[in-house]
Amino acid sequence: MVRVTSTDRRTALRTGAGLLAAGALTAGCATNGAVAHTASSPRPSTDPPTASAAPAPRGYPGQPAQLTHGPRTHPRVALTFHGQGDPAIARSLLTEAEKHGAHITVLAVGTWLDDHPDLARRILDGGHDLGNHTQRHLAVNTMSEADARTEITACADRLTHLTGSIGTWFRPSRAPLASPLVVRLARGAGYPHVLSYDVDSLDYTRPGGDAVTRKVLDEVRGGSVVSLHFGYPDTVAALPVVLEELAHRGLAAVTTTELFS
Repeated sequence: MVRVTSTDRRTALRTGAGLLAAGALTAGCATNGAVAHTASSPRPSTDPPTASAAPAPRGYPGQPAQLTHGPRTHPRVALTFHGQGDPAIARSLLTEAEKHGAHITVLAVGTWLDDHPDLARRILDGGHDLGNHTQRHLAVNTMSEADARTEITACADRLTHLTGSIGTWFRPSRAPLASPLVVRLARGAGYPHVLSYDVDSLDYTRPGGDAVTRKVLDEVRGGSVVSLHFGYPDTVAALPVVLEELAHRGLAAVTTTELFS
């Protein structure tokens, strides 16, 4: 029998991740979108954890269990990205945000972190928030209690392994709002709040960069939490224009933690 070393396993995982990234873009979070990964058992990341722990979730007294927007009286907005899809597009969006002095929030899918573990630290090193968007990006609200718990905790485990923290936020997959069961399970996993949004860019429908830009800018206002996605060229086209117009309006693009602090 041939002995398979841990190095062999890491090489195989990274080779497979490259083929996946080259083959397809991710689906959006609409319930009728295509599932980007099959329902196979999650695989653990083989990369070592980082030395310094990332920020942990925070509770905000007086705020509801599900947060859709921040204070309307402050000139700040949070651009939140569903973390899945082509890593080159993800890096492009991170770089564009940083060029404009903006910080964003990334809700990462666990299988995406398995495929691209280096992106967890890339996000944090850029001064951005990193959170949990379930392990496989399935319709978590429709699952049994046991399966929904696994979807939440498996992604939390990936984040802990890579960053030393379960991430600052949890957002349900395939739904803008979490069911009462999922809210309870998220709280049990260590997330005091579920992060929703009040502006949906609809970028995952691939309407074109101009349409994404108009949708966001027509609806955004102080305190808004905007839903966007990694993995779509339309989002790359829209982001510079969105950031420039937000600055023109005197609205700072900050992390969700900053928005609620």
